Amino acid sequence: MRNDAVNEAEIIARICAGERELFHTLILPYERTVYLTVLSLLKSEAEAEDAAQDAFVKAYRHLKTFRADSRFSTWLISIALNEARSRLRKSNRVPIESLEGFQEEHEGDFTPALLTDWREIPSEALERRELQATLRTAVEELPLIYRQVFVLRDLEERDANETADLLGISCNLVKVRLHRARMMLQKRLVPALRSLAPRRGLLGRKSWS
Repeated sequence: MRNDAVNEAEIIARICAGERELFHTLILPYERTVYLTVLSLLKSEAEAEDAAQDAFVKAYRHLKTFRADSRFSTWLISIALNEARSRLRKSNRVPIESLEGFQEEHEGDFTPALLTDWREIPSEALERRELQATLRTAVEELPLIYRQVFVLRDLEERDANETADLLGISCNLVKVRLHRARMMLQKRLVPALRSLAPRRGLLGRKSWS
């Protein structure tokens, strides 16, 4: 068991034994991750703050049910995801996701992309405010099933297995949805990137065509 996992287990045991003030210490490393996770689904900062707070309260109330066979962060984010989904259902904001005729369980059905991973974009380009805004909007506009995978895999850098566990889908489906999310983002970002580097191309290519 990793040292950080051992430390968390000790803190959890102490909280359950009555040292309630340690709960803030336990969740402190994950506060930003939980907030960004629910924000990616709810798209409202105020609602995301409320949802994150409710998720922490639920985690505290059910801490004794946590089992160390999974990471605490995975368990906590799972609670946050469920809280965000519950709010979406109550507000009737869960759309019927169009899969555009694709069978998601198959990995060989996507089209080659010019930019298959948004992280290939040079950092100096991402520092430009207009591109940051475009990227943020593009992520918010991803269909929910793709946005969840993209946030967990590319923004929070969780591995495929943990992402699959959190979302209750297969690792294969995680890979397919991540690829499609990147394809959708590419379609949205390419015009902005072209305007920033119309001659040479940001990735060293002669052009985007």
